[in-house]
Amino acid sequence: MRIWDVEPKRLCRNHLLGEHRELHAVWSILTNNKKGYSCHPETLRWKGKLLALYFRHQSLAKEMKKRGYIHKSNLERRFASGSRIQSSFVDSHKRQREILRNKNCGCKV
Repeated sequence: MRIWDVEPKRLCRNHLLGEHRELHAVWSILTNNKKGYSCHPETLRWKGKLLALYFRHQSLAKEMKKRGYIHKSNLERRFASGSRIQSSFVDSHKRQREILRNKNCGCKV
């Protein structure tokens, strides 16, 4: 499970679409109080920061549309509460870029 802290325009197709899918999973866990993956570090870092997660989703959806994908899975804004800024990270920005570079996947990092 991974939500990157890299600009969506820099993500390759697989990482863009994969992050979008996983973001919806984190959103569902947090807004529906689901137990599966609720203790995962990636889920925990978004607890109390649903507004930041909402805006991350908006930026992913914008990039998907820019690339020609049809986006129909909006998040419910009424659940977007807490901090607008994500300040805790599983891996630093530098480490995330390094991870993506090492994948040789087409991400522009």
